[in-house]
Amino acid sequence: MKIAVVGCGPGGLASALFLHRAGHQVTLFDQFETPQPLGSGLLIQPSGQAVLDRLGLLDQIKRVAAPVTRLYGINTAGGKRALDMQYRYLGADVCAFGIHRASLFDILFNAAKSDGIDIRPAHKLTGAESLEGAVRPIFAGSDGETFDLLVDAGGAHSPLTQGEPVILPFAALWTTVDLPDGSDIARAALDQRYLGSHKMAGIMPIGINPDSGNQGAALFWSIEPGQWPVLRRRGLGAWQHEFCALWPEAEAFVDQIGSLDALTLALYRHRTGSPVSRPRIFHIGDSWHATSPQLGQGANMALLDAQAFASAVCEASDLPDIARRYRHARADHVALYQALSYAFTPLYQSTSRVLPVLRDSIVHHGARLPLVRTIIAQIVSGNLGRFG
Repeated sequence: MKIAVVGCGPGGLASALFLHRAGHQVTLFDQFETPQPLGSGLLIQPSGQAVLDRLGLLDQIKRVAAPVTRLYGINTAGGKRALDMQYRYLGADVCAFGIHRASLFDILFNAAKSDGIDIRPAHKLTGAESLEGAVRPIFAGSDGETFDLLVDAGGAHSPLTQGEPVILPFAALWTTVDLPDGSDIARAALDQRYLGSHKMAGIMPIGINPDSGNQGAALFWSIEPGQWPVLRRRGLGAWQHEFCALWPEAEAFVDQIGSLDALTLALYRHRTGSPVSRPRIFHIGDSWHATSPQLGQGANMALLDAQAFASAVCEASDLPDIARRYRHARADHVALYQALSYAFTPLYQSTSRVLPVLRDSIVHHGARLPLVRTIIAQIVSGNLGRFG
């Protein structure tokens, strides 16, 4: 079939690769003049690794990423563990990989170019027209050509999304720094410090820092969106002092930040749409389901969507069968992780005084029980409730 894929994020690129390699005629559109990633670091969970391995790209990922064997966090108000998960509970060789979004993008994008996929930048999607036997994506300044299928991987702001978004009360500031010499932070763990649930600082290894070529780390700070202008007025030094007051050992990381302009504010929204909004329009990743990144599953879920959709296209007998197979493969897993993310987020980002006490009691005393620790590891890995 002739298929348009809109969006050069992980889900869009993976979709284009799977579909192209299955013999379909794929055109990949992106809104930017030069397609590029947004953001800092992410965790490629075992679920996402399986998709990248199927694309033959996992070895490239490993060369530029950093293994993450543990997620760990301490509530500084009392010293109890607020987060404690180790991948070894799933097997001796199991881990996640911390990677900069630019590194993941480069590997997927270069694979698409190498495969000869038709990539068209500077195409901002504004809508789509359903025709008899075809669909026409509409771009700013152009109606575009017709296709058999349209894959919307344009993210949470795609004009084709469905469902009302809920803007979550906490956001995060992100940046990328180098790993300081001699620091034990972020060597093989996503490490976090909390003050109750209203302050959170985190550092995660990402392998190669594209800005410097050195081993790098993603640094993030939880914040209510309305406080960002206040933080800017207070200045860089005041924020660095606040970060280090919560986490003194992180000073060598924070001192590398030379300006507040190096920090990116990421707003989080929760929204559930539909995997199929019209007979020939299918949604991948955040254009279908957006959640808080508390479980680190955004890119991984998009990769799983991409694989499932391509399989549905290749195995189905007609359009309704594609939709049925795609829903069957992904809808329950998506619903489970959206529910988990929605439930867990207030435990780590909220103004509640009760929830962090409940969180710390459960995690500190229960997270290392054999059955509990295995279930938690399965959740974080992205494999709980997943088919295929």
